[in-house]
Amino acid sequence: MTKKLYIETVGCQMNMLDSEMVVASLRKKGYELTDAVSEADTILFNTCSVREHAEHKTYSALGRLREHKKAHPGKVIGVLGCMAQKDQKLIFEKAPYVDIVVGPGQLQQVPDLIEKVESERGQHTALSLGRKSGSVDQIKRSHETFDPLRDPTMRPTPFQAYLRIQIGCDKFCTYCIVPMTRGPEQGRSPEEIIDEANVLAAQGCKEITLVGQTVNSYQYKGESGTVRLSGLLQQLHEIEGIERLKFVTNYPKDMTLDLLETIRDYPKISKYIHVPLQSGSDEVLRRMKRGYTVDDYRRMMDRIRETIPGSSVSSDFIVGFCGETEEEFGETISLLRECRFKNSFIFKYSERPGTKGAEHLEDDVPDEVKKRRNNELLSIQNQISEEDNQVFLGQNVEVLVEGPSKWAKQNSDQDSQVLQLTGRTNCDRIVVFDGNRRLAGQILPVGIYEVTPFTLLGTVVTEHRVPALTNLGV
Repeated sequence: MTKKLYIETVGCQMNMLDSEMVVASLRKKGYELTDAVSEADTILFNTCSVREHAEHKTYSALGRLREHKKAHPGKVIGVLGCMAQKDQKLIFEKAPYVDIVVGPGQLQQVPDLIEKVESERGQHTALSLGRKSGSVDQIKRSHETFDPLRDPTMRPTPFQAYLRIQIGCDKFCTYCIVPMTRGPEQGRSPEEIIDEANVLAAQGCKEITLVGQTVNSYQYKGESGTVRLSGLLQQLHEIEGIERLKFVTNYPKDMTLDLLETIRDYPKISKYIHVPLQSGSDEVLRRMKRGYTVDDYRRMMDRIRETIPGSSVSSDFIVGFCGETEEEFGETISLLRECRFKNSFIFKYSERPGTKGAEHLEDDVPDEVKKRRNNELLSIQNQISEEDNQVFLGQNVEVLVEGPSKWAKQNSDQDSQVLQLTGRTNCDRIVVFDGNRRLAGQILPVGIYEVTPFTLLGTVVTEHRVPALTNLGV
């Protein structure tokens, strides 16, 4: 009989890609996906450790399986990813009915470990070496997960895909656990990346998003020299069928002029850059060990605006970091108003065991203060986003149609051909409009008639209505 797999993924784009690869490897073993835990023979949780909330979500889900496992002891339960690498034995202590714990560097072993549980029972682990548990080369090899096996059904849409170009991180920010869970920074070879991109193009992907912990730090030293992100993008630009290229997430000090000029000069590359700031205070940045100052970030923003006019920049912020004063938070507000990001992802500081922040800094900002600062910063960002979106009123933008919007999926007649669609501009702005579901996967001009902080609302432009498209490059 065909076995069934339930998999739940939390966290970043890297985790989504990891789950895609795990599902592909298990499909080769005869598994089918199911949305129901009760139907599954194997239940997997691909986890994140960047924020405490993500870990609580996984432990809560595991707790709900306690009685289910007693009733069905033959089912296999597994915890994968960053939380698995970080917590290891703790997972078995909190949830002794878990069968396998697998780090992000050993995901290719998941099918074999499931078979091992089915034949031998017992608990099994596959984890990478710690940052001090061997030579740099040994540690890097223990984190390699460069398996191009993919499962198209796990992608955001049939026309979009993530492509890993780098794993690991060597920045060691004091709040971040990623260098410990994902290991040393290392880039894939350009040849592997190009080959995989060609496969994606052949499968119908029109937009590829390159992913890495600090993706613009990418470099690969080969026999013919060192390839950096700018050179890699130029090679990917030549692949027939690929119409858009994006990359996340970036590190401010590595936003070099050659990369910006490549974004400007190669039309398939999205004019959208996500580059976390985290704080507008030099003192907070120093405690975070971010490696740049506010002036460094300002100069980077100046380079982006001067080199790529009309581009959009988004950012990340952490509020309530150790020792953050009202004055320091005020500096963040001032810089947010100055930079005017397209949007920002704002998080309350969450102390992570195993980081330098947890070991050496006191998490001394009360939670109610963190909540207030989070809401205040988010309100200011929303105001900026809505104000800056006003420029698109009455303009036409090019949109890659992704498919039915969330609202349409929940409220529309699934048999109806005309419904609310959603897509994104070249600068990553979300656009919703009415259209035929057959438009999914096309890049179309859409005229904008209304805006919100988060969305542009429009109507598909036809040639007979608007003979000359006003293209803002967005």
